[in-house]
Amino acid sequence: MEFLNAIVALSNYVLIPAIAYGSQLALGALGVTLIYGILRFSNFAHGDTMAFGAMVTILFTWLFQSWGISIAPLPTALLALPFGIMGTAILLLFTDRVVYRFYRKQKAAPVILVIVSMGVMFIMNGLVRFIIGPGDQRFADGERFIIRARDFKEWSGLNEGLAFKTSQGITIVTAIIVVVVLFWFLNRTRTGKSMRAFSDNEDLALLSGINPERVVMYVWLIVAALTTIAGVLYGLDKSFKPFTYFQLLLPIFASAIVGGLGSPIGAIAGGFVIAFSEVTITYAWKKVLGYLMPDSLDPTGLVQLLSTDYKFAVSFSILIIVLLFKPTGLFKGKSV
Repeated sequence: MEFLNAIVALSNYVLIPAIAYGSQLALGALGVTLIYGILRFSNFAHGDTMAFGAMVTILFTWLFQSWGISIAPLPTALLALPFGIMGTAILLLFTDRVVYRFYRKQKAAPVILVIVSMGVMFIMNGLVRFIIGPGDQRFADGERFIIRARDFKEWSGLNEGLAFKTSQGITIVTAIIVVVVLFWFLNRTRTGKSMRAFSDNEDLALLSGINPERVVMYVWLIVAALTTIAGVLYGLDKSFKPFTYFQLLLPIFASAIVGGLGSPIGAIAGGFVIAFSEVTITYAWKKVLGYLMPDSLDPTGLVQLLSTDYKFAVSFSILIIVLLFKPTGLFKGKSV
């Protein structure tokens, strides 16, 4: 019985949150790795692109809520998500046409594009904060839980209740669907194959008649979808605050690099490695160990390796270790 209580507590505070958070990081890291693999630069504006997509979705969510439109018990944000993707796609295509295209034609070094993307990052960050404000914005509605702790206790007879939030379930299911569709697109469609060919060998792809500007357009459209979905899922699961997405840039890049920058499979694996590392190292294990240990050995402290305030330090530490010992990541990167 005590063992089952420990498993439920572990699921509540480690397994389910880490899987949901890992799914969000994986979607974000997939966008980073596509840009790096095909456009050949690290996009530092990625976190703020997520914030922009989430912001547009929130604005449409509020509009639908004011009109009384909903898809209860699911959150109205899912109804507004396509509009968020469209808004982000317009922004990214406009940014590419006005900013990145010039440097691409000049065949600028990747480091120049990185610096340019940092400038874009600050502009996007300011734009989002100007439009929606710098504070927390809550937009989740519908049924909050799929499984409630009290109902689970009554059903199971355990002391510990399992709580499974709707936002966590939506995150996991959506991430699976998006990943399947993306891999099908890259491996089965003509456009996806041309993108992979462009990533593997740009000169040979151009000789084969592949239109580079069309490839670039499709990359930004896919990235718009990935960033908006990741940003909205993160906002539903936690809350929306523009500066939080700026901070998410570190774990997202860590996920992409740990998995292998340029490798889609690596981005997914890296997302879960970072998420589980952050959650397990910053979790206070007192409750779980209290169920598993004899009464005489019950822990008196929290049994927490690091405070949650230092969770981004975990991402940074893992990133440094991987760069030192396996620079290509878990899966060899640099190609889509």
